[in-house]
Amino acid sequence: MAKSPTVPDTAPDTVWLARGRSPGPGAEETVRRRLRELRSSEGVQDHLEFDGSDDDAAHRSFEARWLVDDDIVVRARLNIEPAPDLGDDERTWVLVAEADRPWDPGWPSPATVFWPEDADAPWDHDVVPGLRFRGINRLPADDRALRRLLKDCARRSWSIHVVVHEAMTPDERGLRPLASLLPTALRHRVVEHRAAPEQFQVVNWALYDLGVRVPRGGAVVLPRGPATAGADDRNFSVRSVFLDGSLPMELIETVCRAARSPSPLPDGAQEALTRLREQWHLTTLEEELAMARQQAAAYAEALDAMTKSRDLYREAADLAHEALAAYQESFGSLPAPRQEPRKREGFSLRSLAKPLDRVREGARLLRPGAEDRAPGTGTSDGESASAGPGGEPTALPPSAPDPSQAHDPR
Repeated sequence: MAKSPTVPDTAPDTVWLARGRSPGPGAEETVRRRLRELRSSEGVQDHLEFDGSDDDAAHRSFEARWLVDDDIVVRARLNIEPAPDLGDDERTWVLVAEADRPWDPGWPSPATVFWPEDADAPWDHDVVPGLRFRGINRLPADDRALRRLLKDCARRSWSIHVVVHEAMTPDERGLRPLASLLPTALRHRVVEHRAAPEQFQVVNWALYDLGVRVPRGGAVVLPRGPATAGADDRNFSVRSVFLDGSLPMELIETVCRAARSPSPLPDGAQEALTRLREQWHLTTLEEELAMARQQAAAYAEALDAMTKSRDLYREAADLAHEALAAYQESFGSLPAPRQEPRKREGFSLRSLAKPLDRVREGARLLRPGAEDRAPGTGTSDGESASAGPGGEPTALPPSAPDPSQAHDPR
């Protein structure tokens, strides 16, 4: 029997997720300066830095909490770790933020709480090498490299990837990045790819495995999960994008709708979200009291369940003892079953004599006696005769005398 595939967990609507790279040195110090600036300007309520791993001090974690819309608390955690396969100074980072209410795209981006907003800051690279969040990323001219890049984006990246096909080469007004036009909470989660006019066929050939297709002169949002059979990409595609400096409202609305749609959590996101929820350090006194009350309530509920279970077991044991006693009492009042004496078979001499008679009869038949000889062939007084020629009986020579019967001359 085939097992049904497990349904992956989807990202909650209260969570903001991002993952990227910082290729330059001093990533941790950049985050420290940014948090101190916001703390002094009351942009954040509090922040904290600690070792993110017990085995490696190079893994650093930063926590911060702030308010949006004056009363909604946002808790965020940034984990920074080395990337030795990319370079000694490069760092990969994971940022998870959660609010008390569903996330509003108009809220400030959590990335700007930990990282500076300067355009020259090198922290805004996607985990896939060669891609940036706040710029335009040209697709490779090589067909195989293009196909490999798009596959890596769908498999490794946590970002929302948009492929825009240029119907004709745009001027300076058409080279405005899409990120600057998006709501603030989406500017560091969207990666914009640009395909040249002559790459239309090649791009759709590369997108075939992902189950989507970009219209000529339009755009498409890549799926953030594995492509399913019969998937319809028309909901997240735009037929025409005018790169003339005007505001592409249809494309912006499509990207926002794709960001709001449920999507499976990427690899490692569930663990990061669990650490944020279960290992949070920046708690206020009210939150600590609330957590203590929750723990006390949980302990009381567990104790009550254990007490009820103990009472049920005790009641079941008492009922079992009562049933056993009633059974033993009813069994003792019944008369004992009568046991019929076993008949003993007597010994019979006749049964033993019958086989002995058969043995004796067989021995007699095997040894011929006088009654079995033909008439006229026997002699008396120990003499025997044999037939001679012509059937005449021939006298046998006398037998030797018996030594016991020899005459004593004396």
